[in-house]
Amino acid sequence: MSDNDSVQHPPHSVESSPLGSHTAYVNHYDVSLLFPIERNINWQKRSIERQTLPFLQHSGAVDIWNGYEISWLDKKGKPLVRVAQFTFSAHSPYIIESKSFKLYLNSYNLSEFSSEAVVLKQMQQDLSAVSGEPVEVVFYSLEQVPAVQQFAGRCIDDCDVQIDHYSPHADLLAADQSNIVAEQLFSHILKSNCPVTGQPDWASISIDYKGPKLSESGLLRYLVSYREHGDFHEQCVENIFMDIWQHCQPQQLTVYARYIRRGGLDINPFRSSVAAVAENLRLSRQ
Repeated sequence: MSDNDSVQHPPHSVESSPLGSHTAYVNHYDVSLLFPIERNINWQKRSIERQTLPFLQHSGAVDIWNGYEISWLDKKGKPLVRVAQFTFSAHSPYIIESKSFKLYLNSYNLSEFSSEAVVLKQMQQDLSAVSGEPVEVVFYSLEQVPAVQQFAGRCIDDCDVQIDHYSPHADLLAADQSNIVAEQLFSHILKSNCPVTGQPDWASISIDYKGPKLSESGLLRYLVSYREHGDFHEQCVENIFMDIWQHCQPQQLTVYARYIRRGGLDINPFRSSVAAVAENLRLSRQ
């Protein structure tokens, strides 16, 4: 095949996405497989203009996707394999629906390209056009994949708590307004569900903040309350950020979730009220 120009496609409803439906495996390059979903849908339900949210007042809010099943053919028909890091700006008007992203990446599998640089440029063009903002794409050889790391701070999973809420319940959050601290807390037991298929999405999540000391038991109960909630990864993280921001009133807040991969892709939303840079950690379940 020849190297292709990118094509932008209009967004459709979540219900018409490839999620939850039988889809033919396409192994020749096809940009039309990418399916955009409006980021603002989640906030329209809450009558909030998304661009006014505190984590969008600078450029540091991103979604980092890691692709572990990247392959194409060189001009001699020999497969090459890479691991890819895709960094989407949270300012983009659209997210890429995950199954469509996997189908799009699979479409490279039996497609010939003249060089790795051409493949990388093609992906950057396509993903930027469909999401509506520039997307950074970086390839790594398998020898370059980072070793397993962990969040800094303190894990709250050992808190002895009674759990009785399994849908988001912001009133579980509490903070001691008389005790101002700077600390990083994390948990490995965040679980939500795909809003279309109902399949579980597992994650570790870090809460890095400065302000009134959060109740660790309340925070853990709140995170567990997402256990039966159906929403996209990016929207879950934004809701968690805003619930902590509004109920606990921190001076600074960063929320970073690292989701377990499915179909060769993991999604890692990073939202911060300060101009922070997301480190692409690789946790033990990734």
